[in-house]
Amino acid sequence: MILLETHELTKRFGGLVAMDALDIEIEEGAIHGLIGPNGAGKSTFFNLVTGVLAPTSGKVVYDGRDITKSRPHQVAAMGIGRTFQLNPLFGDFTVFDNVATAHHLNPGSSVPSIYFNTKKHRENEAWVRKNTEEILEFLNLSRVKDELAKNLPHGYQKILGVARALAIKPRLLMLDEPLGGMNPEEIAFSIGAISQLRDRGITVLVVEHNMQVLSILDHVTVISFGAKIFDGTPEEVRRDKTVIETYFGGDDYE
Repeated sequence: MILLETHELTKRFGGLVAMDALDIEIEEGAIHGLIGPNGAGKSTFFNLVTGVLAPTSGKVVYDGRDITKSRPHQVAAMGIGRTFQLNPLFGDFTVFDNVATAHHLNPGSSVPSIYFNTKKHRENEAWVRKNTEEILEFLNLSRVKDELAKNLPHGYQKILGVARALAIKPRLLMLDEPLGGMNPEEIAFSIGAISQLRDRGITVLVVEHNMQVLSILDHVTVISFGAKIFDGTPEEVRRDKTVIETYFGGDDYE
């Protein structure tokens, strides 16, 4: 089943074409990679899908529904979560509190129920605590749950961004360069965490330029200057001449 698809998705900024009639299909249950050189249009694609930017033309379809004109909060409520290259974390909050505060969609307590500390509000708070603990355990962050977010190593801050995105219980999780700026140990930790998301029934779309991510991908789409130049398996992308010449700048890639 195709969970997310775009049809001739185009974005122009004046005379600059950032996204050029891109057609893409993301299968449910897959880890799909969207890769390309810096400036290829990967983050623009994320912003178009999540409603941060409006396309010049084309459309975005999620679970059979046209969401092209949806706003970011509406997209999140549909079950599409995302992370950012620069994580919007609360630096002076603990890891636990960062994830707990991300539960803004479900459950919800009214202002009167919070003020009077009603049974419903207490039940909601207990659910948030339980779900937060489960997310931290799932991503191996439990041992640092009482650390301030600003004190975490870079790799752990990236995974904390994933944990916050999981708080909305996404059906599709979009990761924007989750391996950016990491050392080898942090990369191994993050790749392991991302691969586990599929086991939770979450479809993952990864935007990345670090080719180590190929080890966990089911399918790869390569773009250059906003246009698709390849679509296939990780094994095929390593041997595609157009990708090698455009992306890797060499005769072969191993």
